[in-house]
Amino acid sequence: MTAAPRQPPPPPSAPPPPPGGAPIPTGRKIAGYTGWNLFGLCAPMLAAFFAFPLLLRGLGEERFGVLSLVWLLVGYLNLLDLGMGRAMTKLTAEAIGLGRRGDVPRIFWTGLMMMAVLGLAGGLALAGLSGWLAGTRLAIPPAMQGEVRAAFLVVAAALPFTIAVTGLVGMLETNQNFRLINLVRVPVGMGTFLAPLAVLAFTKSLVWVVSALVAVRLAELAVYLAGCLCLVPGLRAGVRADRAMVRPLLTFGGWLTVSNVTMPVMLQIDRFVVGAERTLANVAHYSVASELVVKLLILPRAWVSALFPPLTMHFAGGSPEADRLFGRAVKWLALAMAPAVLGIHALAPEFLAWWVGPDVGAAAAPILRTMSAGIYLYSLAYLAFSLLQSAGRPDLAARWHLAELVPFLLAAVWATRRWGITGMAAVWSVRCGIEALVLYPMALRRVPRAAGDIARAALAVLLLLAPLPAIGAIGALGPRLAATAGLAAAFAALSWRLLLDAPSRAGLAGAVSRVLPGRRRPK
Repeated sequence: MTAAPRQPPPPPSAPPPPPGGAPIPTGRKIAGYTGWNLFGLCAPMLAAFFAFPLLLRGLGEERFGVLSLVWLLVGYLNLLDLGMGRAMTKLTAEAIGLGRRGDVPRIFWTGLMMMAVLGLAGGLALAGLSGWLAGTRLAIPPAMQGEVRAAFLVVAAALPFTIAVTGLVGMLETNQNFRLINLVRVPVGMGTFLAPLAVLAFTKSLVWVVSALVAVRLAELAVYLAGCLCLVPGLRAGVRADRAMVRPLLTFGGWLTVSNVTMPVMLQIDRFVVGAERTLANVAHYSVASELVVKLLILPRAWVSALFPPLTMHFAGGSPEADRLFGRAVKWLALAMAPAVLGIHALAPEFLAWWVGPDVGAAAAPILRTMSAGIYLYSLAYLAFSLLQSAGRPDLAARWHLAELVPFLLAAVWATRRWGITGMAAVWSVRCGIEALVLYPMALRRVPRAAGDIARAALAVLLLLAPLPAIGAIGALGPRLAATAGLAAAFAALSWRLLLDAPSRAGLAGAVSRVLPGRRRPK
C-alpha cells in the first residue's frame, strides 16, 4: 500500500503564522535582527579596545584586577534571576504566536516583580559576603581591602534594580523591537568602560569607579522600562501580576536557574580561581586574554537572541521549520567564527604587545590562543543550549551543567596550581569542547532533520582546529602568516562545499560579483 505523500514544509521566505497568531519572523528578518544585535554588541567593543590599556595604566595592575572582578560580578549576578528573564521571553513568544496577547501583561508584571525580589535577596547575600571576599578569599592587599569591600557593597545595592534588565529586553525581543534594544545597548556598553575611565580624571578610588559603572546600568533599566511601556500598549493598563503565572514561570525558570548559575561560573570563574591561587598581576594578565575571548560570544548571542522567539513559536506549532533554522544557524556560525580564531593564532603576540604592552602581552598571548579554540566550540554549544530552551527542555542541559560543575572546578584549581594561568586556560577550553559533545545529541532529538547540517559543520570545525597548535608554535611572523593564510584558504574551499548550500553559494557569488571593480549591478 502506498503511503500518502508528505506535505512539504513551508518555504523559508514566508512561514505561515500559527492559528490566530502573529506572523513568525522569516529568515530575512531574523538576519536583520541579528545584524542589529551585532551592532549593539560590537560597537561597545571599540570603547573597550581603547579603554582597557588606559584603565590598566591608570588603575595599576592590582586595582584593574579588582575592577575586572567587579565587571564579572555585575554580569554574573544579573543572571541570578531563577531563569525569569528567559522564561518571560518564552511564555510571551508562545502567547503571541498562539494569539493570546491578553496573557502578555500578566506574564510581564509577574515576572518583573519576581525578579526584583530575587535581586534583593542576591544583593543582601553579596553584601554579607563582601567582607569575606575582600579580606579572606581574594588575594587583596590589606591597604585595599576596605576599598574593595565598599565597591562590592555598591554593586549589591544596585542589584535589585539591574537584575530586571533581562526581563525587559526579553519583552522587546519577543515583540521584535531589536532596533530599540541595540540603540540603547550601544551607549550602555560603551559606558561600562568609558564611565570608569572618566572617573580616573578625579580619583582612583574603586568605590567611585564602580559607582559610575552601576549608574550606567541603572540608566539602562530606566530606558528599557520606558520602551516596554511605550511600545507594548497593553502593559500601560496597570500592574497586573497574576498568581496563576507564577507556576509556569517557575516551572520553566527552575531548570534554567541551574544553568544560569553554573554556566557563568564555568565560563568566567577562571579569573576568581587565578585570583585565589595566584596573584592579582596574574589576574590582570589572564583577564586581558579572557575578556577578549569572551567578547567573541557576541556573534552566537546575537544570533540566538533573534532565533529564540521564532524557534519557540515553531516548536509550539509543531512546525518542521525549526529543523531548517537550526541547521542553517549551526553552519553559518561555524563559518562566521573561523576568521576570529585564525586571526588570534596568527597575530596574538604582536597585537597584544601593541595593545597592552610587551610584558602583559607576552604573558597573555598563549592564554588567548588556547582559549580561542575553546570559545569556538562553546559558541556552537550555545546554540544547542538555546534550542533545548526553545523546545521546552531546559532540564536536559541543566542536568549536564550541574554534573560537570564540581569536576571542572576541581580540575581548574589543580591545573592552576600546577601550571599557572596556562593550565587554567587549557582546562577551560577542554570543558567547552566537552559541552558541545554532550549538548548536540540532546538537540538532535528535537531537530532530527538537522543532523546532516550539524555533521558537516562538525567536520569543518575539526579540520580547522587541528592545525592551529602548530601554527601558534611558529615564532617568526612571516612564516606564521603564510601558514595561517594557507589554512584559511583550505577552510574556505572546504566550507564552500560543506557549509553552503546551492542557494547560499549563488547568493554569495552574486554579492561578490556586484562589488568587484568593473561589474555593473543589473537593473
